[in-house]
Amino acid sequence: MATEAPATHDVVVIGAGSTGENVADYAHQGGLSVALVEQALVGGDCSYWACMPSKALLRPPEALAGARAVDGARQAAQGELEVGAVLRRRDSFAAHWDDGGQARWVNGIGVELVRGEGRLAGERRVEVSLPAGGTRTLVARAAVAICTGSEPALPPVPGLAEARPWTTKEATSAQAVPRRLAILGGGVAGCEMATAWSALGVSEVTVVEQEATLLPGYEAEAGRRLEEALEKRGIVVRTATRVEEVSGGGGRGPVTLVLAGESGPVELEADQLLVATGRKARTTGLGLESVGMEPGSWLEVDDSCLVEALPGGWLYAAGDVNHRALLTHMGKYQARICGDAIAARARGEDVSPAPWSPYSATADHWAIPQVVFSDPEVGAVGLTEAEARGRGLTVAAVEYELGQVAGAALYADGYSGWAKMVVDTEREVVVGATFVGPGVAEMVHAATVAVVGEVPLSRLWHAVPAYPTISEVWLRLLEAWRHRT
Repeated sequence: MATEAPATHDVVVIGAGSTGENVADYAHQGGLSVALVEQALVGGDCSYWACMPSKALLRPPEALAGARAVDGARQAAQGELEVGAVLRRRDSFAAHWDDGGQARWVNGIGVELVRGEGRLAGERRVEVSLPAGGTRTLVARAAVAICTGSEPALPPVPGLAEARPWTTKEATSAQAVPRRLAILGGGVAGCEMATAWSALGVSEVTVVEQEATLLPGYEAEAGRRLEEALEKRGIVVRTATRVEEVSGGGGRGPVTLVLAGESGPVELEADQLLVATGRKARTTGLGLESVGMEPGSWLEVDDSCLVEALPGGWLYAAGDVNHRALLTHMGKYQARICGDAIAARARGEDVSPAPWSPYSATADHWAIPQVVFSDPEVGAVGLTEAEARGRGLTVAAVEYELGQVAGAALYADGYSGWAKMVVDTEREVVVGATFVGPGVAEMVHAATVAVVGEVPLSRLWHAVPAYPTISEVWLRLLEAWRHRT
C-alpha cells in the first residue's frame, strides 16, 4: 500500500491505554485537535490484562470469604467457587479482549484514532506503520505525548526465558487452572495472583521473593502480616530467596527452579511459572534515536510531564513510561495534568510547574495511594516511616490493631488487621498511612485527603468517624498519638 500524505494535528499521542486516552481527552477539551495512535487494543493493559481482569478474578473469592467470616451467613455459604463462572465474569470485564467500545468512545469525543505502530521520526513527527501495510506520517503543531507504558521484565536467570513463563498478562487472562504454580516475585502482582489462583483451585502455590519480606517498598509489618495470612491459606512463601537457574517448561513438561536461600540450594518443581519481578519501559522501537534519545529508556519528565532532556518543549511522557508512579490511577492523574498543560502552553500561557498548580503532578513525589487486593488487603498512601526519615523529615509513628475497632468486629468474626500512621512531628501532619485487613481498600482515600491536604492533627481531631465503622481507627490512631510517650 502506498504511503499516505502527512496529516497535521495540534497533538499526537502515541499509546491509547488509559493514560493516552486521558491525555488526548484533556488536550481536546482544551481546544486542540488530537490524533491518538495505538497498535494493540484501545484501553491498554489496565483494561485487558491488569487492573480489571485481575480484580475480577479476586472479587468472587473475596465475596465468598466475606460471607464465611460472618456467623449466620457462613452457614449459607458452604459451596465452592464455580471456577468457570469466575473466568467468564473475568472475560466480560476484559470485554472479551475486544476494544470496539473504547474505540467508539475515542471517536465520540472528537479525537482521531489511528491504528498502527507509531514511532518518532524527528521533531514533532510520528510515523505510523499501518496494519494493512504502508505508512502514515502525523505532524504535531504543539506536542507529541508518549504514553506507551511499561511491560513485564524478565530477570537474567539462566533458563528463565526458555521456560516461557507466564507474565502478569498470561496470569490474568488464563483459561485453565494449573495444578502447581510457582510465582517469582512477592510484590503487588505476585501476591495478588497467589491469592487469586490459590482460591481458584491451584493445589500448590509457592511465592519466591529475594527481599526479606513480601511487598518491598511497603511498611515491613504489612509484608509480614500478608505472608502470615498467605501461609494460613496453604501458600508457601520463601522470602530472602534467590532463583539461580530454571530448567524445563516451554512445552517441555514441568518447570524446575533452583533456589538459593539461607539454608542452601533447593529445587522447586511446578507446572506453571509466573514471573512478576518488575517492569521495563515500553520505548524500544519508538524512534527515540531520531531525536537523540536512547531507545528502551525511561523518559524523565518535569511535573507537567514535559521530557526534560529534549529542547524545544514539544515532547511529553505520561504514565508508566516516565517511571514516576507505575499505577493506573497515577498515570491517569498525570494524563489530566499533561493534557491541560499542553493546551495551556498552546494558548501561550505560563505553565511553570509549582505546588498545587493544575499543571503540576506533585502527588507523584509524596502522596501516591496504592492498594494490594490480596487477602487481606493492604492499602497505603504517602511515605513509609523509613522513606520519611530518608528524606530528612522528623517523624514518629503510631499503630493500632484494627480488630479492636467495633466496626471491624462487626465486619467479620475474628477480624484481624493493622493500621499505622506516620506523622511529621514538626508540622504535626500525616505524611503516610498503611492499613492491612479485609475491606481496607476503601479507607485509603480518606488517608490520601489527609496527606495531600496536609491537615493538621488538631483539625483531624474534629473529623469524627461514623460509628460503628472500620474508619473509627482514625480516632484510635489520634488517641494513640496524644498518649504516646
